[in-house]
Amino acid sequence: MKIEKLYPECKDYIWGGEKLKTKYGKQTEKTPCAESWELSFHKDGLTRLANGKTLAESVTEMDLGENVKGFPFFPVLIKFIDAKENLSVQVHPSDEYALANENSFGKTEMWYIIEAEEGAGIYLGFNRDVTKEEYETAIKEKRLTELLNFYEATAGECYFIPSGTIHAIGKGCLICEIQQNSNLTYRVYDYGRKDKNGNERELHIEKALKITNLEKFIPIVFEDCLGKCEYFTVQKYAIDDIVQLKSDEKSFHCITCVKGNGYIEKVEIHQGDSFFVPANFGAYRLDGNLEIILTRI
Repeated sequence: MKIEKLYPECKDYIWGGEKLKTKYGKQTEKTPCAESWELSFHKDGLTRLANGKTLAESVTEMDLGENVKGFPFFPVLIKFIDAKENLSVQVHPSDEYALANENSFGKTEMWYIIEAEEGAGIYLGFNRDVTKEEYETAIKEKRLTELLNFYEATAGECYFIPSGTIHAIGKGCLICEIQQNSNLTYRVYDYGRKDKNGNERELHIEKALKITNLEKFIPIVFEDCLGKCEYFTVQKYAIDDIVQLKSDEKSFHCITCVKGNGYIEKVEIHQGDSFFVPANFGAYRLDGNLEIILTRI
């Protein structure tokens, strides 16, 4: 298999903006364009190739690499997210809970901040240990955010979010999200807003109360990469000339351009583009003036 440009499935969630179309090259008729699923084997939004076929139906085990073989599902999903408005306060279950109750992976994820408007930020984890009763009461009284950490967002920052961690992306943030291959979200608080049909969006408070980590959140920082767990390892490269990378038999590479322009093996790559490099492709070259996120297993 050769290196392939990826064509994402886009989502028109009510909180989204238009930057993914106007600045990041996403071709879609959906408005708003809240998310683009850059690397996805998930049935809710399959990534395609230039020939119209899905990536999932086009790759072999050899293209994915040895490290993917032990998973019941393809392990990772990569998105761009444009939050024109606040996302719901939400939490994702662990694998143990999700596999037992939802026939799905849970969701550990990480966020790389690409853009942040002045004052924009994220809610992430509790600012102190709380009890289940305090948590439930704060939800009922619509003051849950008082119990959460608020981090003002800055471009280039990264946040690692284990399953069970309560969180919300705030309006004005545009991020690259690398996550487990899961579309499970338990909404806890959604500001009382309504969907296109005039109905308040469903909340999942009973499930959330069962799986949320109630301990004070301690940020997780990695010294050798942006983030890693058994489902993904993520590194950033700032390129101002030429960088040579290499995929081996262990894992494919997914290259996501978050800034600038250049070439990957003489093919143009622009801000917002993603490319799939098959496992065991060997050495390949990136050149230009760009910043890329490299994801592998």
